[in-house]
Amino acid sequence: MMTPRSLFFRKCINHLLSLFTFFSISVALGGMGWILYTVFVHGLPVLSWEFLTSPSKPYGEPGAGVGNALLGTLLMTLGATLLAVPPGLAGGVYLAEFGKHSSLASVLRFCANVLMGLPSILVGLFVYAVLVTNTGHFSGLAGTIALAVIMFPVILRTTEDMLLMVPDAMRESALALGMSRMRATLCIVARSARNGLATGILLSLARVSGETAPLLFTALFADTWPGGFFTEPTASAPVLITEYTTNSPFESMHAMGWGTALVIAAFVLLVNIVTRCFFYENRH
Repeated sequence: MMTPRSLFFRKCINHLLSLFTFFSISVALGGMGWILYTVFVHGLPVLSWEFLTSPSKPYGEPGAGVGNALLGTLLMTLGATLLAVPPGLAGGVYLAEFGKHSSLASVLRFCANVLMGLPSILVGLFVYAVLVTNTGHFSGLAGTIALAVIMFPVILRTTEDMLLMVPDAMRESALALGMSRMRATLCIVARSARNGLATGILLSLARVSGETAPLLFTALFADTWPGGFFTEPTASAPVLITEYTTNSPFESMHAMGWGTALVIAAFVLLVNIVTRCFFYENRH
C-alpha cells in the first residue's frame, strides 16, 4: 500500500523531471531559434535574383553570386539521394523482415553503425584515395559518391527501426489473406511505416546538406557553372560558405556566405514542410 510519504516523493520526482524536460526543450528550441534568427538577419540583406542566378567570381568583380554553388549542391545532393536511397531502403527491409537474426544482418548492422559514427572527413579521404587519385581530377561525381556513403547507413538503420515498429498483426493479417511475404512487406508494412521512412531520408538529406569536409577532398570548388560535373571541380554551397566566411577578410564575401547559409536553411525547411504536408494529406 502506498504511503503518503512515498506518494509525495513520487510527485516531487515527477515535477522535477517535468521541469527538466521543459528546460531541455526550451534550450533546444531557443538555440535553434537563435541560429535561424542570426542567419536570417545577416543573410536577408544580400538576397536578390542576381545573387541567386549569377556564378561566384573572384573578389572585386561585379555581378558575383552563388548560383553555380547552389546548382552544384543540388546536383550532388540529388545524385547522392539516387545512389543511397534504393540500397538503403532495400537493406533496411532485409534487416527488418527477411534476415533479422542472420549472421549477415549482424554484420550489416555493425558496419552501418560504424559508418554512422565515422567522421565525414574520413569518408572524403576514402573517396579521394579511391576515385580522385585514380582519375586524376576532382569532380562533382566524387562529391556525390562521398555524400551517398554518408547517407546510406542513416537510411538503412532508420528503415529497419521504422519497419520493426509496425505490429506483427499486420504482417500476419496480410499473409492470412494470401499475400506473398514480399508483397505484404511492400504493400502493407512499408506503407504503414512510410512517414518514418520519409523521416529517415530527410534526416540523411539534412546531414549531407551542410557537409563541407568530404567535398573539399572530392569536388573542391570552381567559380564556374557545373558543366564538367563528371570530370572537373564543382562548386557547392557548403564549401562556398566555409571559404567566404572563414578564409576571406572581406565583408562583402562574409555577407554572401550568410546569404548562402540562409538559402540552404530555407531549402531544408521547405523540403521538410512539403514532405510533412504530403503525408498528412495522404493520411486523411
